[in-house]
Amino acid sequence: MNRLTKLTSLFLLITALLYFPSCSSKNETKKNIFHYNEQTGIASLDPAFAKNQSIMWAVHQLYNTLVEIDTNLNIIPSIAKNWEISENRMVYTFHLRTDVFFQDDDAFPHGKGRQLIAKDVVYSFNRILDKQVASPGAWIFTRKIDPTNSFKAIDDSTFQLRLVHPYMPLPGILSMQYCSIVPKEAVEKYGSEFRRHPVGSGPFAFVAWEEGQALILKKNNNYFEKDSAGIRLPYLDGIKISFYDSKATEFLLFRQKQLDFMNDIESSFKDEVLTKKGGLRKNWEGKIVLQVHPYLNIEYLGILVDTSNELVRNSPLKQKKIRQAINYGFDRRKMILYLRNSLGIPAESGFIPAGLPSFDSSKVKGYRYDPAKSKQLLAEAGFPDGRQLPAIKLLTIPIYSDFANFIAKQLEESGILVQVDVVQKSLLLDLTSNSRALFFRGSWIADYPDAENYLSVFYSKNPAPPNYTRYKNPGFDDLFERALMETNDSLRNALYQQADQVMIQDAPVVPLWYDESIHLLQPGIKNFEANSLNLLELRKVRKEVN
Repeated sequence: MNRLTKLTSLFLLITALLYFPSCSSKNETKKNIFHYNEQTGIASLDPAFAKNQSIMWAVHQLYNTLVEIDTNLNIIPSIAKNWEISENRMVYTFHLRTDVFFQDDDAFPHGKGRQLIAKDVVYSFNRILDKQVASPGAWIFTRKIDPTNSFKAIDDSTFQLRLVHPYMPLPGILSMQYCSIVPKEAVEKYGSEFRRHPVGSGPFAFVAWEEGQALILKKNNNYFEKDSAGIRLPYLDGIKISFYDSKATEFLLFRQKQLDFMNDIESSFKDEVLTKKGGLRKNWEGKIVLQVHPYLNIEYLGILVDTSNELVRNSPLKQKKIRQAINYGFDRRKMILYLRNSLGIPAESGFIPAGLPSFDSSKVKGYRYDPAKSKQLLAEAGFPDGRQLPAIKLLTIPIYSDFANFIAKQLEESGILVQVDVVQKSLLLDLTSNSRALFFRGSWIADYPDAENYLSVFYSKNPAPPNYTRYKNPGFDDLFERALMETNDSLRNALYQQADQVMIQDAPVVPLWYDESIHLLQPGIKNFEANSLNLLELRKVRKEVN
């Protein structure tokens, strides 16, 4: 930014902060402002770059998508009031609401926001694919849409999308923040600054953003949604997001009631707030609200299995029995109890996590702690009691070092020596993306609520990412491809389960736990609904002001 832009931004922020004072201000206003902290910062407010949670949370307040996901992971209408799918499952026709308007902004004549129409959907989706934009979300349409006639505005309220072949997870894809609808006028007016001057149709509108300091949003008084009593949403007057980069500072501010909400607790504070069984300690009861909910994320250890890679050719991990021995050789339940205060579900099934409709631990059998089985597999692989088995290096990042050391210590009892190597996240991502990490810590968060999103991590035609292990099994690929074509939900889920079982038997990964989100709320926050995508939903939140 140039100096004038910085001064303007700072002036707007100061004005906004005077309008939205903190909870601790002596001149407390009656306004209902929701305060939360984003420790990692926010890189952009442009939906085309909504690649991580911090951006997605902010974008979700500012924009709308054609469809969205409810708390039960159902696809429900948003901008599109309904839609039809052709008999061949390759043409989707969406009928748009006619009462959706972009927020007021100088990008429009006289500063008045205009109606959102089908051409805006066409523009927004084409923009994701525009190589000059370089959106990291371009993959969502790759090899799926008809390249010659992909997006079409039939009229102002009718949008059509064409596929090259049936792809049943499509509605879930369209619920992603990448697919938020943006106005061409604002993108062209602000150019590269559109990342910090968003214009959408969502429940909240942009006020000011001083990066590293605060982001201020205000209620969109023209938002189209209403509650069951006919009251226009949202109930809140605004949102203030701070950017303290310390979890300790964030926790202190929450204790002082300067923040309304905290997402997760750093390990150093977990024992202060939570019992080992995952409940609130007595001295916190009544003072804060604890919310625990399934979260579509799996934590795992990945194993490179591409035998054409020199790392694999020279490693005992090329043997399936060694990989299976690792899976049997440590106690996931004890690890979750002592290191996570029982937050999370031990991953004793496949890679598809608890919370998805296709998850069924009775049909997909994974690994439980069985040191005798681990030793048996080692012996069968030619390393009785681990004799002559070389040490295996496990790459992890600092915040997961305790888990890696726990696993290494237990595996040692079976005769498997693991050397834990702690590296920075950026380095680990580089190594795994370029197939230079043999044994590594990983996680996979759902982009949309369909098992395809998880099993694609092992589809041989996918590069790394997402196929960091370079797993290849024709039987798995066949089941995966058949599932994508299957229109019957029950049959598709059964194919997903079969594919998951094939993969987990080959053991290119060591599943650790299926995640749960943990939220801490102030008692005055009402109607805060958790969801399995851990998307911050504030449209119906109320804040009781004393």
